[in-house]
Amino acid sequence: MIAPLDSFPRIRALALGLAHYPGLLRSRVGSSGRTKARANVRSRTGRWLCLLAFSFAALSAPVRSAEIDATLAAWLNAQTNLQTWTARVTQTRSLKSLAKPLVAQGRVWFAAPKQFRWEIGEPAVTIAVRQPDQMLVIYPKLKRIERYPLTGTQAGPWKDTLSLLEAGFPRSSAELEARFKVIAQSASNGVHEVVLQPKSASAQRLMPRITIAFATADFALRATELQFADGSLLRNDFTNPEFNPKLDPLLFEPKLEADYRMVDPLSR
Repeated sequence: MIAPLDSFPRIRALALGLAHYPGLLRSRVGSSGRTKARANVRSRTGRWLCLLAFSFAALSAPVRSAEIDATLAAWLNAQTNLQTWTARVTQTRSLKSLAKPLVAQGRVWFAAPKQFRWEIGEPAVTIAVRQPDQMLVIYPKLKRIERYPLTGTQAGPWKDTLSLLEAGFPRSSAELEARFKVIAQSASNGVHEVVLQPKSASAQRLMPRITIAFATADFALRATELQFADGSLLRNDFTNPEFNPKLDPLLFEPKLEADYRMVDPLSR
């Protein structure tokens, strides 16, 4: 039986962009003090959330026309030809506790089937690297590395949540339908949007809805948006994409300096 997501505060913290400040999770402050501390933490730019970062866009009721279904099918078919991809990313986070959204620049790299690297901030404040058996979240300024396993008993809810990172890169309709329920679709100004709901109960409690936006002309990924359970939103807008470029394998095998400290948050 998979434990409730609430029993994994580190997973939730990572998803909310708080993993950069692990001490905050253990601080024993009053509710007002905790709220203020979290607001201060969230006000820092370049926060890791990569979680293929999405935010929910208010769309119309589900549309099931043959034209829109055909568009989604064509986009999924195009994914089979995508082996590598990179783009600039603008990450916008909207939090109820802040009057203005937080905006950060970065870059993302992807290699089929499931390798990716996100860098948020310029220079990078947070780097997330997805490898076959683990995910590394690197904080250069802190010289700290957090390792999240994708195998074994610890991977349960975390692995479910990680699938949301890959929502923008399904390899087939079967893969998409295995992890998500399509609840709405719309098309406007050459952009097709698909609203997804995670099928995993643990992932759904963290992120109720995800939106993927892609161009109908060339099926390029334009944006991903995510709505968190607390109502906060996160959006990634992609620009200057490169399709099937030659990527340096070392992008996904970062060189770790000897003075970096490795921790395993889920083993605690």
